[in-house]
Amino acid sequence: MKKNYLDIIDPIHDFIRVYEHELSIIDNPIFQRLRRIRQLSGAHLIYPAAQHTRFEHSLGVMHIASLAGHTLNEKEIFKSDDIEILRLAGLLHDIGHGPFSHLFEEMIQKKKISHEDFGKEIILKSEIGDILSKNGFDKKLITRIAFGDSKFQYMNEIISGTLSADMMDYLLRDGYFTGAEHAKIDHKRITQSLDIHQKKLALERSALYSFESMMHSRYQMFKAVYFHKTVRAAEVMLLEALRLSDDEFGFTSFNLNEFVKLTDEYVLSNLISSKSTKLKRARQFALDYQNRKLLKCVFERILNSRTNLKKTKTDELRTCISKKSKVDENEIFVDSSITPSIPLAPSKNESKSIILITNENGKSLAQEIPISEIPVVSAFSGFMNILRIYTPQKTRKKVEIAAKSILGDLK
Repeated sequence: MKKNYLDIIDPIHDFIRVYEHELSIIDNPIFQRLRRIRQLSGAHLIYPAAQHTRFEHSLGVMHIASLAGHTLNEKEIFKSDDIEILRLAGLLHDIGHGPFSHLFEEMIQKKKISHEDFGKEIILKSEIGDILSKNGFDKKLITRIAFGDSKFQYMNEIISGTLSADMMDYLLRDGYFTGAEHAKIDHKRITQSLDIHQKKLALERSALYSFESMMHSRYQMFKAVYFHKTVRAAEVMLLEALRLSDDEFGFTSFNLNEFVKLTDEYVLSNLISSKSTKLKRARQFALDYQNRKLLKCVFERILNSRTNLKKTKTDELRTCISKKSKVDENEIFVDSSITPSIPLAPSKNESKSIILITNENGKSLAQEIPISEIPVVSAFSGFMNILRIYTPQKTRKKVEIAAKSILGDLK
């Protein structure tokens, strides 16, 4: 009897089962492009094994979403058709990521667009959508679930949010490939404890400690990996190179045919091989990034403020430090890294509560509790906001003295 599936070996989940209709999407060049976009952009320059990509992460999200779907199916909440839709939404949730992942996201924010906008376009208007339709799936519904816009809130929450397959896979995968010990989470315990209450995703109270542990792991991964000062040094350089060359290459133009060509190495090689005199600085940043000749962090402060420093504010700061240090503004970089300590809900609003289910004497009791009342999680809830000043080695001392003089009392 012919098998209608393929088992893919994966270091995180052992085996990921992929069915024929999913394989036809995975084998499409638009999806294969994700093999050439690193999950953690510049982190491999600090954690050498962090070469993993959006490709395997997408397979992992599909796998964990499937585990969640089967749990809800066993509780007679989901039908088998729901699991298929959920798997496809998980598989395609990152299809719109640009080169260097979230780094590219920082760049396109000024145009009020995101990787989700590109993702919607790709699913609805490319061969990916045609494959979905050919196999009898509603591509509009899958798009809405993949990007948190569907009327089925619990399905949105399985893909993105505080109990999401996305977060469970990236924590496990990023922890494994960076070697960071912070990302040990019990994703099976969490997925097996999921439930639905009033059309929202809920968790059995007995798995609360696993949720607390996952939130703590995420917080630690931001501190140790995602916002690591040297990781950000590499990314600040790359971001500057992209910004300086955007007019020349049109990286942020909302053109689907051009966008799907963009991968990490494609952009980097275009920057380095460019002969344009206008791109001299961009080319040097790209070369220095490639050769790991990184900027130096001369000032770091974890801020209590919830608000990110706006570009106007960082520009003012750059000018002040330049005047005081007598170092050219172009040699000074102000980086303000911010993230909510608790993941955003699919609606992009801050997650403020969790629904816990207690099963007693054959009855289920649901209670929605504020995250601020979960002791372990409330200890670090709010925002992580880190301000850093970077400069090349040759101007390090001058900029350090000026930055500390200006920002010494910053809270």
